[in-house]
Amino acid sequence: MTLALDRTESLTCHDVPAVVGADLQVPLVNGEQIGYANLDHAASAPCLAAVRDAIDEFLPYYASVHRGAGFASQVSTKVYERTREVLRRFVDARQSDTVIFTRNTTDSFNLLARSLPKHTSVVVFDTEHHAALLPWKGPNVRRIRTPRTRLEAVSAVDSALAECPAGPRLVVLTGASNVTGELLPVKEIAAVARKHGARIALDAAQLAPHRRVSVRDLDVDYVALSGHKLYAPFGAGALIGRADWLRAAEPYLAGGGATKVVTESAVVWNSGPERHEAGSPNTVGVYALGVACEKLAQSWDDVAAHEADLLDRLHRGLAAVPGLSELRLFDAAVDRVSTVSFALDGFTPGWLAAVLSAEYGIGVRDGAFCAHVATKRLLREAGSGAGQAVRVSLGLGTTTEHVDRLVLALRQIVARGARWTYAEQDGRWAPVDDPRELPSFLR
Repeated sequence: MTLALDRTESLTCHDVPAVVGADLQVPLVNGEQIGYANLDHAASAPCLAAVRDAIDEFLPYYASVHRGAGFASQVSTKVYERTREVLRRFVDARQSDTVIFTRNTTDSFNLLARSLPKHTSVVVFDTEHHAALLPWKGPNVRRIRTPRTRLEAVSAVDSALAECPAGPRLVVLTGASNVTGELLPVKEIAAVARKHGARIALDAAQLAPHRRVSVRDLDVDYVALSGHKLYAPFGAGALIGRADWLRAAEPYLAGGGATKVVTESAVVWNSGPERHEAGSPNTVGVYALGVACEKLAQSWDDVAAHEADLLDRLHRGLAAVPGLSELRLFDAAVDRVSTVSFALDGFTPGWLAAVLSAEYGIGVRDGAFCAHVATKRLLREAGSGAGQAVRVSLGLGTTTEHVDRLVLALRQIVARGARWTYAEQDGRWAPVDDPRELPSFLR
């Protein structure tokens, strides 16, 4: 089920961190088994093998943090607090920046939104992921349309900030689009923001798993990221950035851990990052996130080369599929991470994703990817009225065989259709009388 390679093509082996599930076999509707081609890294990346091993080593010591006198509690506290420094190094943050542990990027931006000074003006592109688009409320929120060039994007932010009333200002910007993979001109927009006295909040959920992120080089004030995108799927994320607004804000959650003193009539809240971390923390998830960041930081050159080779191979393959239209934010080619979304003439995205799974063992994403404005607009511009697309996202678990299998599958589906019957069930396409058995732990 592989495509013949061009004779002039040279494939380089890159030393990238191993992932759990690389040898996973999944059933097909014809009764066969095949190695799973996970092409949905942008939704949730698989777990690094090093993260799994580190968690196994840590779990015997897992205990309460910060207030436990026992040895295991001391170890857990050390793990938890040490990870703040790991995250600070990972994004090259300023030493004065605070690191607050959250559940994910969505949680981080909701925390930041709750912490903005009164009457803060917020400027955000309307094509952002919902995590970065929706938390901001009030009359001073300006959603601006994403232009078709990077230069116009910078100009649009400049104009929007110039129209903001006096007072605090914040620009919210993604590092890499979760729909198209294209990189936004973060550094250039940050320079414009500084001219207007604005701060920058960077959504690094899709950028951080693929490229180095430097708070200082990009000159941003806040970075939000998610462990489940960073090969650490244990429910932790982080908001990293300037401490003053966060220190002055009411606690994100009221409860134990956020308090310094509680009396019958008053509460004195902590002023550090624990101010917004009430309740028993996700120590295991935090440790997993830190380990993943350390492993990625040791391998950036290989990670980038691995994904660049695969992305080039994917683009060449998709270009040969009749009727396929790739979605792009910008008119000209720009740097991008390894995420591609497309529409295929005559084929419903949900149906296509179901066929790829059931007949080829390929996992992709279909829909509007929690970026409805962006996806639907780009589909209209591509001449598709479906309102949904198919997204392919590559990562450390992807091989050349996975890419080749996808391209061959798409060409075969265009040429001859599906070999099984499919129907919508509870809003999702699925094989009729699906014979595939779930794993034994779900039976």
